[in-house]
Amino acid sequence: MELDKMDENDWKYHGEGNKSLVVSHLQVCLIFLRFSYQTAEQAFRHILNMVDYSKYVMKPLLGEKYVHSGEVVKLPLDFVRQLSLKVQQERPELRCDKVMDTFSGCGLCLPNLTQLPLYHLRDHRPPICVEIKPKCGFLPFSRHITKECKRKVCRFCMHQHYKLANGKWKRLSRYCPLNLFSGSKQRMYVALKNLLEEPQNNLKIFKGGELIFSCKDDAKQQPELNDLIQHLRPYFPHSNGIYNGQQPGKAVLNEFIQVICSALLSGGDSNRSGDPRKVHLSESRPHCEASPFPRDLLRNGNHGLPIDSVLAKVLQVQMLDNLDIEGIYPLYKRVEQYLEEFPKERNRLQIDGPYNESFMDTVKNCPTEDDGSVEYAVGKVRPRTCDA
Repeated sequence: MELDKMDENDWKYHGEGNKSLVVSHLQVCLIFLRFSYQTAEQAFRHILNMVDYSKYVMKPLLGEKYVHSGEVVKLPLDFVRQLSLKVQQERPELRCDKVMDTFSGCGLCLPNLTQLPLYHLRDHRPPICVEIKPKCGFLPFSRHITKECKRKVCRFCMHQHYKLANGKWKRLSRYCPLNLFSGSKQRMYVALKNLLEEPQNNLKIFKGGELIFSCKDDAKQQPELNDLIQHLRPYFPHSNGIYNGQQPGKAVLNEFIQVICSALLSGGDSNRSGDPRKVHLSESRPHCEASPFPRDLLRNGNHGLPIDSVLAKVLQVQMLDNLDIEGIYPLYKRVEQYLEEFPKERNRLQIDGPYNESFMDTVKNCPTEDDGSVEYAVGKVRPRTCDA
């Protein structure tokens, strides 16, 4: 990518979150651009922290093959300004209140996983990419929890009712993360089916790099499953007739869901000497009481995730949180109060990075029990402060 020859017309809007906007090149990669206004030096350091956090913290936790750390790029300011004007017309209206940073020129460059190089394709059909935000896959087990409902209903399901009440969503999603993370193919099927019925911002499907299925810009409209089925038909030719009593469209979706399930459960490094090792949800309450999955079917077998599967890796990292927000917030306040009194301590405590090997070592060596020190509080709070 030649920075001095960059043309905004070779790039298009890809998506955005709370902190950054993503643009994709027609052939090469993705670039994340921040919304916040910072000096060039601050922006560069912030994005470098994100890269280092990904490389030295998340990659060891999730595994080399599941993490792309990316690289910081310094873009021509004229290109960034022209690009900002171009993508503004492509952004959803409800997102246009945030303005792209056009002053620092800093961005994060990552491979575009929604498309593959031509030499990876076995036939002429473009690849299908499924993007899932699975959300938290377990019920909190922290001793600090004061609300009993948090031990019975998952955070995602509780937030569905909250977001429906405040108007963010017009319909309730029946998706429950605990079903997806259960390892039960039956529960996983239901979870993915619920995501297809109401994707909100938790499911996107791409075909050859083009978005073909997601939540509509107008939240009142439901996603068009029939359009998705038409896109998928060439990939499941055996499902185009009536299959096991199912209508063709339902048969296509059924096979598509089965393929996603298999991908989420595959690892490649399974224990070849016998049955693959499994990661299980909490034995005390492995299901959410708000889930629509039939209670009488929950007892069918002792399921779990293959330990090398991507879902197991994600779940294991999520479950490092043994404090919950009710336990971490007092520690955050302890750090905040300490830094107000001793602001020069930020560097010694590595509050703002760098997130390197020594940072990871201090996190690993953090005491297991609270000794009342600011070092303990920082060790627990700091891994949550990088908003990559």
